[in-house]
Amino acid sequence: MRIGIVCYPSIGGSGIVATELGKSLARAGHEIHFFSYDVPRRLENAAEAFHFHHVDVPFYPLFRFPPYTLALASSIYEANKRAPLDILHVHYAVPHSTSALLAKQMICAKESKRLKVITTLHGTDSELVGQMPQYKPVVEYSLNWSNAVTTVSHYLKKTTTEQFEIDGDVKVIYNPINTEIFTPPEVKPKRCERHIMHISNFRPVKRVLDAIKAFDLIQSVVYSKLIMVGDGPDRMQAEQMVERLGLKGRVEFAGPQLDVAEVLRDADLLLSTSESETFGMTIAEAMATEVPVVAAEVGGVPEVVVDGVTGLLSPVGDIQKLAENAIHILRCPVQMEKFGKAGRQRVLDCFEMNAITREYVRLYEDTLNAADPDCPHLGSRRAMA
Repeated sequence: MRIGIVCYPSIGGSGIVATELGKSLARAGHEIHFFSYDVPRRLENAAEAFHFHHVDVPFYPLFRFPPYTLALASSIYEANKRAPLDILHVHYAVPHSTSALLAKQMICAKESKRLKVITTLHGTDSELVGQMPQYKPVVEYSLNWSNAVTTVSHYLKKTTTEQFEIDGDVKVIYNPINTEIFTPPEVKPKRCERHIMHISNFRPVKRVLDAIKAFDLIQSVVYSKLIMVGDGPDRMQAEQMVERLGLKGRVEFAGPQLDVAEVLRDADLLLSTSESETFGMTIAEAMATEVPVVAAEVGGVPEVVVDGVTGLLSPVGDIQKLAENAIHILRCPVQMEKFGKAGRQRVLDCFEMNAITREYVRLYEDTLNAADPDCPHLGSRRAMA
């Protein structure tokens, strides 16, 4: 199949999912076309063959903001004229699904061809519409004219169907984890000091200050070091808190890391404090690396972490419980190993890259084989496929 993939180029969850899925599809023999305004980080130095279509967003003085949605639709349309796509798989409704709908209309009107569109939701769409309800009609219309809609967890499916009026079914396909990249070290480093990892984009929703507060309690019992991977708006606050608590020698700010697998291989524990996670990509990657997880019990996290088996969960913001759970695991090497191995097995059973890729291929095939008699036009009905 000739498959187009639209994503943001960031190293965040949706960009990782889109690029890793695209590479996996390329390895399976499909022709992959990526659309983005910059080369996604995980495509840099990729061994797999793919086509990249740069979305050039022109500046025009009349516009207060560059019209990315229109530029993306035009890029999809022009690429499809040169080599018609079988499937266009977009990640996020806003604005990617809307751009895909516009491209689909243009292709149908100009080329008399049908473009099958699949939209995968990652959670930000729901958050955005929750804060800015004026986007809701556009999101609903775009989703209802997608040929298929998927979410990355049952939790997100529930919140999506509660928030939006979607005519057709919403399919859950979990995020894929490359278990050939995210592997445990051949030999675990022998050291007295425990390494605790926190990996996030340092936005308020990630509650990075909770991680530091919990670590302050942990390090008073277990000789340990907190390594903060990532960057974002709350980093300065985090650094100030480290200074205030006298933890400067025990907390390291490592910044963004492209090779997260190598970082995780040096970890004894992953500490996740987010108040909102639709899946928990970093959590699953840690589990694949046989790293036990201590996390807040939110959103789709319980679909990834089996509490008491692959890690320990606690209520959001419960610093004391987070610290107690971490101490319980870190003080018992046997427990650490048991949780680690159970975590990797869960990833192999539920989130393994090749298995998830096959799920998407089946969805693509079903979508291509389904009837799609009408081009998108004004109306509320979804062209079912």
